[in-house]
Amino acid sequence: MVLVIATAGLIYELVIAAVASYLLGDSVFQFSTIIGVYLSALGLGAYLSGFVERKLALRFIDIELGAALVGGFSAPVLFVAFAHVSSFRVLLYGTVVLVGTLVGLELPLLMRLLSRQVSLKDLVAKSLTFDYAGALLGSLAFSLVLVPMVGLVQTSLFCGLLNAFTGLVSTWLLSNADDDSAEHFGGARIRAVVVIALLLVGLLQGNRFTELSEAAVYDGRVIHAAHSRYQRIVIVDNKGDLRLFLNGNLQFSSRDEHRYHEALVHPAMAAATKRGRIAIGGGGDGLAVREVFKWPDVQSVTLIDLDPAMTDLGRDNPRIRGLNRDALRDPRVTVVNSDAMTWFRESDDTFDVVILDFPDPSNFSLGKLYSRRFYASVRRRLGPGGALVVQSTSPMFARKAFWSVVATIRAAGFHVAPYHVFVPAFGEWGYVLATLDEAPAVGDLPARGLAYLDAATLADAFKFPRDMQQVAVTVNRLNNQALVSYYLDAWSRWD
Repeated sequence: MVLVIATAGLIYELVIAAVASYLLGDSVFQFSTIIGVYLSALGLGAYLSGFVERKLALRFIDIELGAALVGGFSAPVLFVAFAHVSSFRVLLYGTVVLVGTLVGLELPLLMRLLSRQVSLKDLVAKSLTFDYAGALLGSLAFSLVLVPMVGLVQTSLFCGLLNAFTGLVSTWLLSNADDDSAEHFGGARIRAVVVIALLLVGLLQGNRFTELSEAAVYDGRVIHAAHSRYQRIVIVDNKGDLRLFLNGNLQFSSRDEHRYHEALVHPAMAAATKRGRIAIGGGGDGLAVREVFKWPDVQSVTLIDLDPAMTDLGRDNPRIRGLNRDALRDPRVTVVNSDAMTWFRESDDTFDVVILDFPDPSNFSLGKLYSRRFYASVRRRLGPGGALVVQSTSPMFARKAFWSVVATIRAAGFHVAPYHVFVPAFGEWGYVLATLDEAPAVGDLPARGLAYLDAATLADAFKFPRDMQQVAVTVNRLNNQALVSYYLDAWSRWD
């Protein structure tokens, strides 16, 4: 019993933190504050348990059912409320406090009930052992099984069922543990069955909760929504404009993605002396690969993207395939689903062009892919005469973050040439072109196949107006992650 309630309690904490991270961004802040508040609420629950004097078994069962309802419905309620409640953070942290308090009440009451049958020494040892084991089980199940397979909403509802069934079973297991509660177990069983029924209905309608929240958040019709092990992937059709969102952040709009991807790919391809072997970090949608194949001398492309759900989408989804022109089905493409930092460090391959198309550095796990150490690993994979390009967020909206990327690439031993273009869906967007031996010099662009970029447009891209020019910044290193702070501070002022 202790194992079950500890597992469910830990998963509630992780679910709420993950929902907050998905809806509000800044995952480090969300996880740290929610975990801190949750642990404090556990202490509050433990303290309040001392005021429960009578009917301990019945109180324990009702607390289990309360945790089942509040914790079980926490994710669906938060998802739906985000689009409709102005004071969302009050609801968020109120939910954390309520769930934490209920979970904090459970173990002290159960230990008091069992103390009548088990010696104190054995009771404390066994209870804490199963409590800590449940925390480990919950953390592993959450990240490896529940979220990848069923999603956040169903995960919280499933854990609610664990608590509710524990409450129901306790009406028999604790029937002899507390004489004061014996006459009330019939009513408790009815309440438990009602809670189980509500959670089962919620579980069956779990996808509907997410659809309601996303229909309110996104403009257009949601045509694909899925939780992978790493992120929430949503595709929206807004009157023919196909938009991809990862964890709520726009990745492309089909109306103007050609601007972004042409500017990302072709300056580096034109700057390299050879273009036979290409590596692309990120870009699981295949749109950068599409642009690469506009160069006839490309022999192979290695696409390194952490999330197989994203590369599967780029290869199999009809709408995405139409955009990338079946680029990921080309026999020259090798897809590697791996952490890019590990792969570039351990790989022995060399490339003529490396294109890094990672999401913006909004958290530390992404920020490492913009660090000096990572760029040093990429440098070792770049062949003679090779070129590197990095998408580098907006020099307009996140000026310090952009120039920190520039400074970091330079600190890794590259010659750099920053540039920017206007992408309507994003505004002014920045890139960094880098080479090893001398300052980057861009050659001729492809004669055909480009809808936006030409020689004159590209020449202007390397010129920065006064409000986007270089500012003093810190190099992004793994031990400081200065870039993440620059990025979050800048975008918080624009959102």
